[in-house]
Amino acid sequence: MVETFPTPLTPEEAAVLIRRRRGRNIAMLAALLCLSLLFYAIAMVKMSKTGVMP
Repeated sequence: MVETFPTPLTPEEAAVLIRRRRGRNIAMLAALLCLSLLFYAIAMVKMSKTGVMP
């Protein structure tokens, strides 16, 4: 069995990889923020209908 090791990335490939990862991180942040705002809005609507909020 021959063990092969990955070749090191060139600076251009590393820059592309970092740019893609940053894009995925920003997309995940946006999705989490939208989900948390949705949960907050649902909670506010439920509390306003039950008379908990003034």
